[in-house]
Amino acid sequence: MSRIHLERILERERTLSHPALVALALALFGVLTMLIVDFGPWSHPQVQSAEVASYRTTGEAAHAVGATVVPTDPKPALEPEAPGPKPLQPASPAAP
Repeated sequence: MSRIHLERILERERTLSHPALVALALALFGVLTMLIVDFGPWSHPQVQSAEVASYRTTGEAAHAVGATVVPTDPKPALEPEAPGPKPLQPASPAAP
């Protein structure tokens, strides 16, 4: 009877370790995949000097294809007051 009991315990341990091995294999596969994607030969930027590049600035490239470059509007010095109660005021004042 003790031999059957031991066999059941060993079988239970084998079935419990199987999901852990699958999870470990998937984790290793994911890490290796990330390393290949991050450090592969295709992930290095190909920087060109200003002499080799067709245009020196983004504006020159935009003008070459007929686009116009417009600066963003400056932020106003005074901003409108936000609607609603001020942060220091309670949302519903207490009744006396």
